[in-house]
Amino acid sequence: MDNSITLNNGVEMPRIGYGVYQVAKDVCAQCVADALAVGYRMIDTAQSYANEAEVGEGIRQSGVSREDIFLTTKLWIPNADYARAKASIDCSLEKLGTDYIDLLLIHQPYGDVFGAWRAMEEAQKAGKVRALGVANFLSDHLINFCHYVDVLPTVDQVETHVFFQQKELRQYMEQFGIVHESWAPFAEGRNDFFKNPVLAAVGQKYGKTGPQVALRYLYQNDVVIIPKSVHRARMEENLNILDFDLDAEDLSAIEALDTGKSLFFDHHDQKIVEMMWQMARERKGWE
Repeated sequence: MDNSITLNNGVEMPRIGYGVYQVAKDVCAQCVADALAVGYRMIDTAQSYANEAEVGEGIRQSGVSREDIFLTTKLWIPNADYARAKASIDCSLEKLGTDYIDLLLIHQPYGDVFGAWRAMEEAQKAGKVRALGVANFLSDHLINFCHYVDVLPTVDQVETHVFFQQKELRQYMEQFGIVHESWAPFAEGRNDFFKNPVLAAVGQKYGKTGPQVALRYLYQNDVVIIPKSVHRARMEENLNILDFDLDAEDLSAIEALDTGKSLFFDHHDQKIVEMMWQMARERKGWE
């Protein structure tokens, strides 16, 4: 199976990447260099992670050609208007130490996302960005957005794991030709993810771990995955999911784990929206 997927603008995107959410500054550069050394070719960061500069340093330390790396970053909430988005894109480029970003996402569906999108479109036309997308846009956010903009998002990165498979949202992504990308493919360990008996039993059939089975399940369903680890051996393990196929029985058993509910937060919950704006005030990201 090909380890890349073609976005709706023709850009090729790896189907497995390395995410750096909550990777501390003091280890981030080394983690990125390690991830690239073991074979990852996509790195996912964000302005709000406050480690873009370290990601750029890790890329430089790795010795891997920039052209061989698919680099994603995201506009944080305070930058979701035209002027701030425009300025923050240039700031991210400077921090990352690169002339272009492969995929630029609006991180949350809040603020003036349409103004931000215009700035992103301009950046794409200027060669600063290759593909545009969104993150955490649920069905209503995504439908409204897609009917308004001229350039459709290429990706929607949302919470997706075996306990929350986003089946309804996936239908709308497919309607608009948008690639489904997962954050928290391990559910950040919630719901006893790492001890799940269904995943463990399936893994025994193939000599794989439960987490590898969970990643493979998403991979076989054409969900792009960006697992995170700060340990090189675990990075290798997370990447080692291409040598087996889950059969129909396995797929059915894992599909049944879906609760249809978030394990983190509901973007329609008023308290969550307030929390996000409080985070935005505390974590401006690019300043």
